[in-house]
Amino acid sequence: MAYAIIEAGGTQFRVEPGRFYDINRLPLEADETITLDRVLLVVDGDGETHIGQPVVEGASVSGTILSHLRGKKIIVYKMQPKKKTRKKRGHRQELTRVMIDAISVGGKSFTAEAGAPTASEAAPAETASTEEE
Repeated sequence: MAYAIIEAGGTQFRVEPGRFYDINRLPLEADETITLDRVLLVVDGDGETHIGQPVVEGASVSGTILSHLRGKKIIVYKMQPKKKTRKKRGHRQELTRVMIDAISVGGKSFTAEAGAPTASEAAPAETASTEEE
């Protein structure tokens, strides 16, 4: 299973191909492709680890923008005791949902199809163990 740790929108994410993630709002439209070059660490399917100082040279993560949305509402309540001062405010973060398509490092590319075994590959192994018992 290949994964990478990237920096996007001021935060770090552990991303895998074939999954979607909500990051801070990006100034792009839906269905556009995006390439993230701030890759801090890559672990490929063979177990080889590439660590960046601070970023991995030649590594990138490509994805597709699915939609723009707003996060869960957060209530901010400030109060000063004995002063009759109270402030109650709400906040909803603007987010962008990104589907990770591939992780590329050193000329190799890892996608969701290559990283995860299919159901047909996993099923015969389970039936073989039940026949032996």
